[in-house]
Amino acid sequence: MEIVELKKLVDILVASPHETEWMEFKHNFHSPEEIGERISAISNSACLLNKPYGYIVFGIDDNTHQIIGTNFHAKNHKKGNEELEMWLANRLNPHIDFESYEFDYDKTIHISLYKIPAAVNHPITFLNKAYIRVGSLTKLLIGYPDKEAKIWRKSNQKPLESIIVKKDLSINNVISLLSVETYFDLMNLPMPQTSQGIIERFKSEHLVVEDEVGYSITELGAIVLAKDLKNFDSLRRKAVRVIIYKGKGKLETVREQIFEQGYAVCFSDLMNWVNGQLPANEEIGKALRREVRMYPEIALREIVAKMIIHQDLAELGFPMIEIYSDRIEISNPGTPLISTERFIDEYQSRNESLADLMRRLGFCEEKGSGMDKAITANELYQLPAVRFQVQEKRTTVSIFAYKGWSETNKEERIQACYQHTCLKYVSNEMMTNQTLRERFGIDAKNYSMVSRLIKDSINKKLIKEGNPENKSNRLVGYIPYWA
Repeated sequence: MEIVELKKLVDILVASPHETEWMEFKHNFHSPEEIGERISAISNSACLLNKPYGYIVFGIDDNTHQIIGTNFHAKNHKKGNEELEMWLANRLNPHIDFESYEFDYDKTIHISLYKIPAAVNHPITFLNKAYIRVGSLTKLLIGYPDKEAKIWRKSNQKPLESIIVKKDLSINNVISLLSVETYFDLMNLPMPQTSQGIIERFKSEHLVVEDEVGYSITELGAIVLAKDLKNFDSLRRKAVRVIIYKGKGKLETVREQIFEQGYAVCFSDLMNWVNGQLPANEEIGKALRREVRMYPEIALREIVAKMIIHQDLAELGFPMIEIYSDRIEISNPGTPLISTERFIDEYQSRNESLADLMRRLGFCEEKGSGMDKAITANELYQLPAVRFQVQEKRTTVSIFAYKGWSETNKEERIQACYQHTCLKYVSNEMMTNQTLRERFGIDAKNYSMVSRLIKDSINKKLIKEGNPENKSNRLVGYIPYWA
C-alpha cells in the first residue's frame, strides 16, 4: 500500500466511534507476545464478523482515537536476533499473510500498522493457543466454544442453491412440496402445460436439481417456495415468527403467529397480518395530518425483506417481528457483513441467490436502495431514528412510534442527524441546518437548537463539514464521516 492509501485507511479507522473486535488501537509497543495474541484474536474475530481484514494500529489513543504517533517501528523491530515480523509468522498457525507497515503520518507523527486477513477454514493460533476479541478485550478462544464452532462451520458454508434439503423425489413429489403457482404468478410467466416444463424452469433457477435417481430440492427452492417449511427438517426454525406484547416489555404476550411457508409464499400474508395489528394515528408530526398506520408500510416491508434475505441460515433461530406498544423490533439470526453505520449506503448479501430471486419476485428493491427507502419513509413520518443493534448471534432493527423533539434524548437525535446526513449524501446532496429542521419539523426560529445537535454529531465523529470553505454557518453542508 502507498503512503496516501495508508493515511486514508488510518483516517477511516479512527473515524469509527469506538474500537471493534476486528480493530485495535495502541500507543506504543509492549511485547512481541502481545502482538501475536492480538493477531490471532483479530484474525479469528474478523472471520466471525465477515470482515476480510482486521487491523492493529500503533500511534492512536484508544480512548479518544486521536492520532498521536508511536516510537514503535514494526518493520525494524527485532525479537532477539530475529526480525519481529518473521518471529510472529513462524508462531502463527495456520500461516496467514499479515502485512506490517510503518510510515510518517506527518512530519511529527509516526504510525505502525498491521493488516491481518480473516481466518479461513481454521482458527488462527499463536504459540498453539487461539484467541478471540470480546468487545475490546483479548480472550482465549477455548472459553467461547460457540465462537470456535462458528469459525469451523464457516469453512463448510455453501451457497443455498448447492445445498440439498430433500432428495430422491419424483416430479409429483416436487410439485406437492413447492408452490408452483406462487412462482409463476409473481414472475408474470404463463404456467407450463406439463409437469416436465415446470421442473425444467425450476432447474434453471437452481430450485431443483436432477441426478441419476431423481430430483432434489435445494435450500434456495425450499426457503422461497415451500408450501410448509416443516417438510424440510433443516428449515423448521426458519419460519417467520411474529409476537405481539402488551406494553413495552416481554412480560405479557397478547398473540403470536408463525408463518410456516416459504418466504415468497407467505410474504404478502405476513405483511398484511402485521399491518393489521398496528394502531392508526390521526396525526403524526407536522408532515402528515391524516389517519395513517403508526409505522410506514414501505419501511416495514423493506426491513422485513432484508431480515429474511440477510439472515445467517447456519445460525439457529427464527427470523422474528416483535410488536410492542412503542416500537417494532425486526430481527434475524446472525451478524451483518457490514457495519450497521453503513446500512444506508452499502450493500453486501450473505445469500446473494436468495436476494436475487426475492428481487425478481418483487419483494424488495434493487441492491442497496431498500434501506434508503425505509429510512426516508421513517423521516417522512418524523419518527425517531431507526435503531440497529448487533448481539453475538442476532441483528435487530427497531422502528419507534412517534415522539416529539422534547420526548427524544440526545443520542436519539444524534442518530437521526447521522441517518439524515447519509440519506442526503446518497442522493448527491448535503445535510444542512435547514434540511435537518425540516426532518424534525422544527421552526426556523429554533435554528440554534439544531445547530447544537449538528455540533454534537460532529463531536461524536459521525458527520463532518462537506464544504469547509463556506464561511456562512447557515449555508454549511455536512456529509457522513466516511464520505
